[in-house]
Amino acid sequence: MTAIRLPLVNAHPLWGVARLIGVLITVVLLAGLVLWPDQSLHLLWNMVIPILPAVFLVNPLLWRNVCPLATLNELGGKRRDAPVPSQGLLVAGWGVGIVLLLLMVPARHFLFNEQGAVLAWTIGGVAVLALATGFLASRRAGFCNTLCPVLPVEKLYGQSPLLRIGTSRCADCNRCTATGCIDLAGRKSLAQSLPGPRGGQWMVSPVGIFVALFPGFIYGYFTTEDGPLSTALATYGTVALWSGVSLALIFTFVQVARLRAAVVLPILGGLSLGVYYWFAAPKLADAYGASATVGVGLRVGLLVLIAVWLVRALRRELA
Repeated sequence: MTAIRLPLVNAHPLWGVARLIGVLITVVLLAGLVLWPDQSLHLLWNMVIPILPAVFLVNPLLWRNVCPLATLNELGGKRRDAPVPSQGLLVAGWGVGIVLLLLMVPARHFLFNEQGAVLAWTIGGVAVLALATGFLASRRAGFCNTLCPVLPVEKLYGQSPLLRIGTSRCADCNRCTATGCIDLAGRKSLAQSLPGPRGGQWMVSPVGIFVALFPGFIYGYFTTEDGPLSTALATYGTVALWSGVSLALIFTFVQVARLRAAVVLPILGGLSLGVYYWFAAPKLADAYGASATVGVGLRVGLLVLIAVWLVRALRRELA
């Protein structure tokens, strides 16, 4: 297959240094989750993870260029002779990634927020999956562009990145993923992941269902408390209830108003991120020792940033 040169590649050596540091930090984190679970869990969940959605808003490639799992996927993903996944296989892969996300996030409440060793083994398992699929598929098709549970979030928040950044991982492209590649298509990757985004059928695809239920999913997560393992069923039930409400309301509204995907997708991205930071911003400020007033200011600032992002996205889509 003929390779295509990518003009926006940023191959600065510092990206390679950042990737190495990312892998080393991951190794230290895994050790910390086992040896010093309380401190490591606080650092990860309260101080680092809440920053990532804002990073995706700026540009998902800031994360994808240094992601340790992507680095592991790359170690084996040098094959160019592997067949490009069919559209059906791609959709199935995206569906698996979405299911993993929907299962793993609520599990924080009854497992991952308290059990450092369990989280370490889970991260290790996903890392092995990323490495193994790299040997089975061409380049990043086996994990980063299909099975990764963070991919649907990256696509949703990355529809109108505030900064233009090129991928530092692919010096050229043999189209290992036929469609929906966020590294190649950028802001168009979400629409490319949907069947017929200009019609109504896009909402019944795995990615379409995900973007419609995601605002309720986030609300359900933040309105559910941590508890023991015995609360797992109740946790999933609550999150599923709010996800279903979100899906039903958005599906009905889109069908009645006959809205195009080009309008709906940025709105759902902004809404999801707005719900997230409404709850997460004060907690993030508190984790860094800031006052409640700073937390409120951070919430307002992030909501303004999201509004700017949304206006830019709608202008671009409707132009």
